[in-house]
Amino acid sequence: MSTTRSAVLATVERSPAAAGAHDRTGWVGLFTGDATIEDPVGSRPHVGRAEIERFYDTFIGPRDITFDRAIDIVHGRTVLRDLTLTVRMGAVVTLRIPAILRYDVAGGSTDELRIASLQAFWELPAMAWRFARNGPAAVPASLRLTRALLANQGVAGAAGFVSGVVGVGARGKRLVAQLVDDACAGNEVAVKRSLGAAEISSGDDERLKPTELVAALAGARRRTTLAAGQHVALSVTGPAGDAVLIADVAARPGRVQRLRLFVDQA
Repeated sequence: MSTTRSAVLATVERSPAAAGAHDRTGWVGLFTGDATIEDPVGSRPHVGRAEIERFYDTFIGPRDITFDRAIDIVHGRTVLRDLTLTVRMGAVVTLRIPAILRYDVAGGSTDELRIASLQAFWELPAMAWRFARNGPAAVPASLRLTRALLANQGVAGAAGFVSGVVGVGARGKRLVAQLVDDACAGNEVAVKRSLGAAEISSGDDERLKPTELVAALAGARRRTTLAAGQHVALSVTGPAGDAVLIADVAARPGRVQRLRLFVDQA
């Protein structure tokens, strides 16, 4: 398990390294030919090598991005990272964006491992607000981003990015945050009431009971809570170690449809 874990984590670690070095060929080459990038979650996904190249040219290549990691979870071939992205948008505009990134790795031997999927959970409306608060200084950076979106992805691609503002929002965020807080506090009755018939799993596939979820989170506390699209991603830290949860939320009525728990399998 340790060898596999190390190889998976090393594969993912090459992504921020290549982005930081502005290595377009190296960064794009980390992905499988049919890989998917959803950044932010809720926006239109980028699928396949050509679209991933255009994603790089639009969002990564023109900017200096640093990754300040707080939590790394390796669950099988899935890596989840709770981190802050520092994105230098221009000479005077720098954004710090809290995010939870999910990488899914595929391939056979260590040398063949590639990233098959990248999901970035961060809040586009909040980022847009922080960007706008820079006032006139944000105008040149905004124009550059708009031109890059239109040049690399066209009107449909630009609209697909902007669609990331739509989602469960603050209401869904509060719903899931309360559910996780109840689980951390050991309030099994409240957890069962909130979850109803929702599917609960460890990772994507291993079914969990509400009692097992409460036991796994006992004594933990929330660290990061983010709403993106129809999902809420959270990280927690506690006596049993760090964990990341991803909740799928139905907009109407507001309820959790699915909850996935990811813990480190070191």
